[in-house]
Amino acid sequence: MLDVTRLRVLVAVHRCGSVTAAARSLNYAQPSVSHHLARLEAETGTKLIQRAGRGIRLTDAGRLLAERAAEVIGRLDAAENELAAYTGLRAGRLRLAAFPSALGTIVPAAAAMLREQQPSADLRLTEAEPPEALRMLRAGYVDVALVFRYSADASGTDGPEARDHKDPKAAPAALAALADDEDGGIDITEGLRERLLLEEQVHLVTCAQGSAQGSAQTGAEPPADLSGYARHRWIAGCDRCRANLLRQCALAGFTPKIAFTTDDYVAVQALVAADLGVSTLPALCLRAARHPGIRTVPLPGARRYVFAVRYGDPPDPPAVKMLMDVLRAAAGPADPAAPAPHSPG
Repeated sequence: MLDVTRLRVLVAVHRCGSVTAAARSLNYAQPSVSHHLARLEAETGTKLIQRAGRGIRLTDAGRLLAERAAEVIGRLDAAENELAAYTGLRAGRLRLAAFPSALGTIVPAAAAMLREQQPSADLRLTEAEPPEALRMLRAGYVDVALVFRYSADASGTDGPEARDHKDPKAAPAALAALADDEDGGIDITEGLRERLLLEEQVHLVTCAQGSAQGSAQTGAEPPADLSGYARHRWIAGCDRCRANLLRQCALAGFTPKIAFTTDDYVAVQALVAADLGVSTLPALCLRAARHPGIRTVPLPGARRYVFAVRYGDPPDPPAVKMLMDVLRAAAGPADPAAPAPHSPG
């Protein structure tokens, strides 16, 4: 049986990069860290660390054990937190991972509701794109992960996946689409439970005044047909958003010429407003911040779905259940399908 304390030491060395830094993070004496590493090597019968210049580094076996140990320790910590919440030993520490546009819209509203309902709750927030948020959830570093997926059907009619999210019994199938969409091949359905928070429209974003907006002179909306922008430069977002952009443009019959890539939706809008390209953004990004120099128009059939995900069997601890409820309430008032208001032309 591997000693959990020694595994914690190995994980700390892996994360910090040295015995000295690991000792500092654990509040241990440096000789104590070295002793735990030596004992762990004796327990496993495997060389876990090796000299590298004036310091040390983990061997391949050491890195493997450290990565697995991080998952185990994360689950142990999560179990301790959940048990403490049930027995009333802790007022309720909650950890939430969310992608940027959710952190700029849904999360602040939910946090305010949570504080009003339970002032003693301690909410910790981490920014993470869906693949990383799910890894953190599996490892026990967060209690809830907010993730998203785009509709696979962009033809303007609801396909099977677009319908699944409306059926609670079919929700796991809808969430499974995340596993097939540029998330590093993670099987996200095993042990995970999700709740659909909202369905939102994806918008074409163009410059309010400039060459990218052919109808700007007349004050008309930009055309919703992406094929009309086949010769323009494009601005892509995160890996998942970029993949969706490529899909949308492929359905319109062309490959976009991507001139800029940034996962900062504020920067995307600034680049578009400067007439440096066109882009697509979900409604949450436009709710979080909207540049006055852009125009938007909903893209038919292009939608994004936002889920709150938990790990493990029900029931949830009371604090987690409360967090899920306020997230749903915060996502509910705004109509995600409604297009954002156009800026004056």
